[in-house]
Amino acid sequence: MRKRPLGKTGLVVSELSIGTWGLGGEAYGKVDDADAERVVRRAIDIGVNLIDTADAYGGGRMEKLVGRVLADHPDLVVVTKGGVDRTTDPARKCFAADYLATSVERSLKRLGISTLPVFLLHHPTPDAIYLGEATEALAGLKKDGKIAHWGVCAGDEDVARAAIDKGAEVIELPYNLVQSLDLHRLSGDIMVAGCGVLARSVLAYGLLAGMWSKDKQFPEGDHRNDRWTRMELEHRLGQLDAIRFLVKGDVHTLRGAAVRFVLANHLVSSAVLGARTVEQLEQLVRETGGGPRYLPDDDLRQLPRTLDRVGIRT
Repeated sequence: MRKRPLGKTGLVVSELSIGTWGLGGEAYGKVDDADAERVVRRAIDIGVNLIDTADAYGGGRMEKLVGRVLADHPDLVVVTKGGVDRTTDPARKCFAADYLATSVERSLKRLGISTLPVFLLHHPTPDAIYLGEATEALAGLKKDGKIAHWGVCAGDEDVARAAIDKGAEVIELPYNLVQSLDLHRLSGDIMVAGCGVLARSVLAYGLLAGMWSKDKQFPEGDHRNDRWTRMELEHRLGQLDAIRFLVKGDVHTLRGAAVRFVLANHLVSSAVLGARTVEQLEQLVRETGGGPRYLPDDDLRQLPRTLDRVGIRT
């Protein structure tokens, strides 16, 4: 497994990492804890050294799972998140200093460690960042040795830019073949600040696996039922035809091309994979190939024009 620096943190991380949102059973349907742990342990066997989790995933269950794995692999880089208060119904965002301090302590206990390698604010608004209370709290927690590095899990360019302005060391945001504009617009700021970048949603919630028919149905409880209307899903599936030219030579599948596209961006420190089974994980790693020439330069140059023709801005 090839490795990359996580910005200026001093951490060196595997270019592929494993995310635990889907393993928590609340996004795509139930996953047995034993099966979820097998996925994480297999990722480590393959060479992954970064695990992405959050206190909200499975109501803390995923942090406990990662804690069990950490007991055997203490050198893992764990990225966890806080700021989602699940004691209310519905859950609410909370980035008050006292809440974040409590959240960090709970995460430390679940993970069984004394310092969080990387702690991210979980989907704050730009206002919540610019207000300063949350970022000052994290600076204090870093000074106290509770966290080593802090950053923001951002939903869009505005949130990420606010985080960079306030000194975030790590930014996590969606980045994939059909959602690349935010990272591209931020590239200059990221290079100047030296932020580490974690790319999530590299397969666009499964869309870029390229295996769905237009009558695809998602099971009850799957978040994708609420994410796309039937018309939106059909439109997105139709757009995939424009990028199938990437599947050729040693690029055998669209999902392999999708992961390779993310890794072809030198700003990306690690691509967070959301595999829910060992088989899915092994397929993704196998199809990513040997790198570092992930996709031909000619194809990368052609992509913006091709995507623009089907209404996808890059």
